Amino acid sequence: MYLAKIYVQLKESVLDPQGQAVIHALHDLGYNEARDVRIGKYVEVKLEAPDRETATERVDRYCDTLLANPVIETYRFELEELPVEAAS
Repeated sequence: MYLAKIYVQLKESVLDPQGQAVIHALHDLGYNEARDVRIGKYVEVKLEAPDRETATERVDRYCDTLLANPVIETYRFELEELPVEAAS
């Protein structure tokens, strides 16, 4: 059993209206040291796979077909093998 920790963000070239709203709010609150905010998604997926290579391929497919829009978003993930007792 594996745990994939997936991080999805807009590409740098894509305007991030949520990030812009947050940076303006931070400045309005007096936090003028904040320079840039990018909002993203964090997803955790537990999956069964016979080995790390297969798990990596599957998570890549999850991201490419559902979790991220490759036209405007990038993703990265961390994969950890779960101990047997944590897998259930």
